[in-house]
Amino acid sequence: MPETQLPAPGAARRSSPTLGSDPIPLVDLALQHAEVAAEIVEALVGAMSGGPVAEGQAVANFEAALAAFCHRRHCFGVARGTDALALVLQAAGIGPGSEAIVPANGRLATVAAVIRAGAWPVLADCDPVHHLLDPDDGGRRRTPRTRAVVAMHLFGQMAPMEDLAAVIGNGPAVLFEDAAHCPGATRHAEPPGAWGQAVITSFHPGMNLGAYGDGGAVLVDDDRLAGRVQHLRQSRALDAAQAIVLTAKLRHLQEWNHWRVATARLYAQWLGDDDRITLPAALPGNEHVWHHYVVRIPDRDRVLADLQAAGIGAAVHYGVPVHLLPASEVLGYRPGDFPNAEAAAGEMLSLPIYPGIRRDQVERVADTVRRALRS
Repeated sequence: MPETQLPAPGAARRSSPTLGSDPIPLVDLALQHAEVAAEIVEALVGAMSGGPVAEGQAVANFEAALAAFCHRRHCFGVARGTDALALVLQAAGIGPGSEAIVPANGRLATVAAVIRAGAWPVLADCDPVHHLLDPDDGGRRRTPRTRAVVAMHLFGQMAPMEDLAAVIGNGPAVLFEDAAHCPGATRHAEPPGAWGQAVITSFHPGMNLGAYGDGGAVLVDDDRLAGRVQHLRQSRALDAAQAIVLTAKLRHLQEWNHWRVATARLYAQWLGDDDRITLPAALPGNEHVWHHYVVRIPDRDRVLADLQAAGIGAAVHYGVPVHLLPASEVLGYRPGDFPNAEAAAGEMLSLPIYPGIRRDQVERVADTVRRALRS
């Protein structure tokens, strides 16, 4: 990437008496869209001219490309990410009478997908540093009815898969991976799917690999499970137009992930000497792709207000743990049941990070955070 856009990680910071005042969004997809627009238009015209056969081939082409990228044997595109999890649970026979362990600091949609499959969601806490599903707490939550553990790869890095696989052991339970936040990430040089029976993902537009609308996918190696997924997903298949968009974006994903990595290193360089800021950390063995750059700051809401007043689109992701959402009352949990998730929810702050963000914008965000903490 050119020096004028974002310098190599570790480049010296230059003092800027005046940093711009233009708004800095949390996510800006302009660069991604500009780089793939011509390719997408050409492919869409070709698919429409060729009729339904060409449209079906567009989906098949993307499935093959994503399977190869993720080193998995089978890929099945679906309409939404929530469809992907519900579908793979059904395909694996995890329904009424079964329990699935899911993260307490994850998405309500994960809980909803488990219920949709007919199973019962059991929450487990995250670890206090990386905010990934804690294998020890997952083991404590396991019962004779546990049939699945859904590991969420959070904010751009993978969960401790070998430890979660040990929680599963040789029993009837299986391990699934939610990789929506981390396409291109690895753990011990292995991509998502190397430990779990299946990988599910979402292509929401804001993801590192995002469609123009919605979409998701299931990736599996087991031929029998793949056959059941293929049968069940017929009415929930990925739209051909989204497949064309995703095929084009997949070719640029590694380059865009490198931009995110460079941005994260600049944030670490410019915020790392303030002991009031807890920087995000990569779990040893992980290659992080920085879907979000999430710091922890005391008095988070005041700092967030100052950033937003300055035109900086900072935000809070997972600001309320799943068990404290009104829709989760039926699960029967109470405040204090998941202390790590609750503590993190009150302090986490997501800073702007996306392919195309400029060095001066990263510097302005960092300076505004530091000024807000001094005020």
